[in-house]
Amino acid sequence: MKKLSILAVAFAALAFAACGNKNAKNAESADSVVKTFEQEQIEASIKMHVDSLASEIGKLKHMPFMQSNADGTVKLTKEELQVKPDYLLNPSVAENATTLAEKYRLLSALDIDRRVAKLYEMPTEDYDKVITKLAADIDDPSFKNLDDTNTISETSQTLYNSMNENGRINYFWQLAASSMVEQLYVASQNTDKFLASFTDETAANTTFRVVLILDALDRLSEYDADIKPVAEALAPLDVLNATSVQELKNQIADAQDKIAAARAALAK
Repeated sequence: MKKLSILAVAFAALAFAACGNKNAKNAESADSVVKTFEQEQIEASIKMHVDSLASEIGKLKHMPFMQSNADGTVKLTKEELQVKPDYLLNPSVAENATTLAEKYRLLSALDIDRRVAKLYEMPTEDYDKVITKLAADIDDPSFKNLDDTNTISETSQTLYNSMNENGRINYFWQLAASSMVEQLYVASQNTDKFLASFTDETAANTTFRVVLILDALDRLSEYDADIKPVAEALAPLDVLNATSVQELKNQIADAQDKIAAARAALAK
């Protein structure tokens, strides 16, 4: 966003008053300056709002099954380990990513799927290679500030602050949207197993995260052409507003097609 000083606005206004209506071109120019200033105020207000949304997201706990490798919240039986999930993204989908936004989204989604593959004791070498390549292609200096580069999909406050400093906060929301949708999609494949370790608090956290991300996408979509289709794809997920585990199970079951559609739109 360009910075426009108050002095510049005052000068433009004085110049416009001196010329009166004799010079239509000058009038249009002054009007344009005022509009630019107003636009900057609007954009600054939106920036403050999405900063606040990111701060709220940073306080929320992640879905428990995404932390299973660390705290053992999900335990798979020997029988369950024998039936490998067939719904994970193939790492080769990254070959179709051409824009920076697409690469950010796939980086986040594939990181989620890598965790699930690891949970099922599946090989993750292909995921590791593709994720490393995507990170290199994106070349975001923000990632260097993470203690663990395998936490990119967690979209923490630390990551947001770094991306803010590097002028990439809009891409933070691409990461956050993709991560959220992929986790919802995975959960929808087996809610009895993946939501078994949820509490009412984590269920409410999950849908509150949806609300926060939808709000940010909606506000940013007017100014970012890459975010607009993401906002449109995720809009149907506003039906998720659970405050208990049972409500979340029911709502995910009812919205399964909407979650799958959002995932297909983001993981192109």
